[in-house]
Amino acid sequence: MMLDTLGVGLIGSRTAVFNKALTYSQSFNSKEKSSIWGKSEISLPPNYAAFVNGIAVHSMDFDDTWHPATHPSGAVLPALLALAEVMPRKPSGLELLLAFNVGIEVQGRLLRFSREAHNIPERFHPPSVVGVMGSAAASAKLLGLSALQCSHALAVAASSAGAPLANTATQTKPLHIGNATRRGLEAAQLVQLGLKGNPAILDMDSGFGIYYKDYNPSAMPDCADGGFDWTLDKQDVAFKRIPAHLGMHWVADAALAARAKMETRQSFEPSEISSITLRVPSSKYINCALPTSQHQARHSFQFNACSALLDNEITVDSFSKMQINRKALKELLSKVKIETPADNKPSFENMYSEVQLETNDGHRYAAACDTFYGHWRRPLSQEDLIQKFKSNAATVLTSEGVHGIIDVIENIEDEKDCASLISYLKMANLT
Repeated sequence: MMLDTLGVGLIGSRTAVFNKALTYSQSFNSKEKSSIWGKSEISLPPNYAAFVNGIAVHSMDFDDTWHPATHPSGAVLPALLALAEVMPRKPSGLELLLAFNVGIEVQGRLLRFSREAHNIPERFHPPSVVGVMGSAAASAKLLGLSALQCSHALAVAASSAGAPLANTATQTKPLHIGNATRRGLEAAQLVQLGLKGNPAILDMDSGFGIYYKDYNPSAMPDCADGGFDWTLDKQDVAFKRIPAHLGMHWVADAALAARAKMETRQSFEPSEISSITLRVPSSKYINCALPTSQHQARHSFQFNACSALLDNEITVDSFSKMQINRKALKELLSKVKIETPADNKPSFENMYSEVQLETNDGHRYAAACDTFYGHWRRPLSQEDLIQKFKSNAATVLTSEGVHGIIDVIENIEDEKDCASLISYLKMANLT
């Protein structure tokens, strides 16, 4: 998860939304400075470094996802690395790893207190709700705060939680991750200075309960009793092969399979297709018939199905302005109709996508996907995960930086401190 997050953050540092956030953040100054990933010459105050690096992680919607739905890593890792860099005693790799796990665990526990949270979101973007809590918990752990101080940090963070889904498919969506990681870090730092909130915030309907209609918290097992199990031990996360909303991975794989079926009988010619039917779950914010921006395209069943059909693949470049505006793609998009079968639940655990092609001569070719490659039920191989990181990181870093990060992350438990990881993250390829 750490390696993938760093990779998507590095390639995300080439996006327009990242550059806007970086320009804004450079107006702030402080004696303490933390690094910006992939930028050898730029550093910022820790909270703004976390903010900018968090935005980079989610700028292409390329970061990890799990069930119940959220992007867990991007809200935690940027805060921890920014904080670690300015601490008087640099934390060890094992301390960093433990704090990271705490941040992931808090998110998972909170999400599992709600059935609503198990579905594709309806009101709030989940990283903006639980991500800030995970960042606060992870930062509090790394700072060595007491149990009571950790409760106060979560209380402070809860007052910065929540972002409406209306801003998905826009440049503002990546700010949800940036704000979560920054505000969680700030909550822990404020509590370290003596700020207090309501330590019962997680147990109240008027506290964290405002974000989920059926929020029903329960006590965690006492670690001392040996009854505690890490949530990550029970379920893997989904690592994305394409930089798009997770739901797009089902429809992309189904489209590729439908095209392959068509090619067993005839050559694939877009002009020969008379209609394209997509059977997908009902969801308003990932249903965009004619996207005009990369952010809309990353949230469009129609775009991702048609791009996969037209090119027989989806890549980072598929979401460029030139690719989005292709005449051939728009012609395919005009042939798409959406169906939302009642049995196709809007849940990343249970959903499926089916793509049916009908040709001018009346032939039909259909394929369905219920578990794409990269889903927690069908995880990426370690080899493919590392290859994804290399492809992403190599757009920004030197070869030494790319391979150095892989080596550090693979041996994180044995690292004396985080200095080498920070150093590799700054090895920008300036050619």
